[in-house]
Amino acid sequence: MRTWPVRTTGPATPPPPPGPARPAPARARTLTEWRPEDPDFWERVGARVARRNLWLSVLTEHIGFSIWSMWSVLVLFLGPEYGIDAAGKFTLTAVPTAVGAALRLPYTAAVGRFGGRNWTVVSALLLLIPTAFVAVVLEPGVSYSTLLVAAAVAGVGGGNFASSMANINAFYPQRLKGRALGINAGGGNLGVPAVQLVGLLILATAGAAHPRLLPLIYLPLIALTTVVAALRMDNVPTTRETGPALREITRDRHTWVMSLLYLGTFGSFIGFSFAFGLVLQAQFHHQLDTPVKVACLTVLGPLLGSLARPFGGAWADRLGGARVTLATFAAMAVGTALILTASRLHLPALFLAAFAVLFVLSGIGNGSTYRMIPALHRAKARRRALADGSAPAAAEATAQRHATALIGLAGAIGAFGGVLVNVAFRQSFLTAHNGDAAYLAFLAFYLVCSALTWTVYLRPSPHRLSGV
Repeated sequence: MRTWPVRTTGPATPPPPPGPARPAPARARTLTEWRPEDPDFWERVGARVARRNLWLSVLTEHIGFSIWSMWSVLVLFLGPEYGIDAAGKFTLTAVPTAVGAALRLPYTAAVGRFGGRNWTVVSALLLLIPTAFVAVVLEPGVSYSTLLVAAAVAGVGGGNFASSMANINAFYPQRLKGRALGINAGGGNLGVPAVQLVGLLILATAGAAHPRLLPLIYLPLIALTTVVAALRMDNVPTTRETGPALREITRDRHTWVMSLLYLGTFGSFIGFSFAFGLVLQAQFHHQLDTPVKVACLTVLGPLLGSLARPFGGAWADRLGGARVTLATFAAMAVGTALILTASRLHLPALFLAAFAVLFVLSGIGNGSTYRMIPALHRAKARRRALADGSAPAAAEATAQRHATALIGLAGAIGAFGGVLVNVAFRQSFLTAHNGDAAYLAFLAFYLVCSALTWTVYLRPSPHRLSGV
């Protein structure tokens, strides 16, 4: 068995002699040979290298999600001494969501330009900025504009997801992409309940007067993940040229359909994750009269949604992404109808149970929609190769570039769904002092997504792409 060729940052060295495969050295490198669709290569070296990069990607993305969603917890510390009403707090949770969404496109392109491993290190280092900043400024008397800046800078954590997913997509063969992307995204999404759990522990022990402890805990974790990524991750050459691919896919209608579907799944997950605690505070303030009680319930939904995401990807591998996505949106519509009913009848138990189900469904839908992206572009590549007689290898390479680009674009648009969720809640509570109008809007949107999934990807038609 032979080791695979590796290009390091130092002087070029000749390939190693034949012999047992050995681990690559723990230093900066770019793999010059990467053929995950080749079964022999995958069994010999590919699977091991891909698994190592996957778990390290999960670790760094997890921390990124925690920093991005930190304001979903910090707003619970902002008592009367900060002078911020419910609408102002919803704005503080919407701002990092918007910035993170905007950063997902350049973060995706950065993977192709600088390499997955290299950009992972840089993006991890950038997390130190919002974490240190909020640790310095967060205290009673701080201006609201300063808090808005601190929340905006936290958006850098949201960009990590897109670059991480684009990177891992290049490591795995088509048959395993759903599972791999689901694990990567699910492990990253767990950063949301993780930071909320840490915030709960601080509230329960040190109290609401010590919000600075939360970012201070994460500073050494950021430094640790940066070092590990620098030592053990790899660059894959097939992730290059993402920028041109982004321009190419904008002319494809499937790009906008998939982006809308992902807005419905991931946008729901991240939007509810940021807003859930504030919704509980505003709607059930008599039953949940302390930040600790709210935090105990806030962490449950994002945890369930994160754990469900890998199952969505795995089921999509087996059953088809479009089928799983359609079933998910239909169930999300039912769950939202139950939430609306519980809100109008003021039934906290039903409200919490239905919201927990909605979080689980959004996680499943996250996994299934992302699995649809590489399957969609592979089906398009095969159809194109049959139509014009192009080489299958070239078609596969184009499909890989386009899928990576769409992962970034859909991730950016999907994250803006989190902004829309927070804006919908803010407006609903401002005008009616409850979330009923927002729930009606969510219900209508899930029904639209169900119809769109069926019409484009499942309705019998000679133009339908198979295998999506």
